[in-house]
Amino acid sequence: MYAQKDFLISKRDEGAVFLGICGGYQLFGHYYQPFDGERLLGVSLLDVYTVAGKKRFIGNVTARTSFLTPETLVGFENHSGLTYLQGDTIPLAVLSVGNGNNGKDNSEGARFKNVFGTYLHGSLLPKNPHFADYLIKLALEKRYNDNINLSALDDAFEMAAHNSVVGKAY
Repeated sequence: MYAQKDFLISKRDEGAVFLGICGGYQLFGHYYQPFDGERLLGVSLLDVYTVAGKKRFIGNVTARTSFLTPETLVGFENHSGLTYLQGDTIPLAVLSVGNGNNGKDNSEGARFKNVFGTYLHGSLLPKNPHFADYLIKLALEKRYNDNINLSALDDAFEMAAHNSVVGKAY
């Protein structure tokens, strides 16, 4: 992926939509620093860096966004990387339950332009259909250079799964 860094940055700057989960999120940043061994260089789509942590964060996560309706994102985290945001990169969401980026600053994931990174596993898009719709809308608007209105789908089962996890601790 590093060999494509300049190409990926140019696509980010043109408005392409990216979603990185866990290790993909970490490598969207500048680097991942393991305990032992050489630093793994990322592609710098996000102004973040990650260092290896001693504690593994495992469990359900509920977080609130400022750009989605409903505002909540849910998922399952399973990582030991500690990710820190810098510059114009902002959190994807603010934690209600879970450890998020580093267990300290109450942030989960990151976003810059149309690049999104997150530690939320556990069927991220099926349990958050409003986020899936948002990403699809961004991609279609980029592709067709137009404001797109998606037809509503029946997300009753997906939202039931979403709502069953909201606020549940480990």
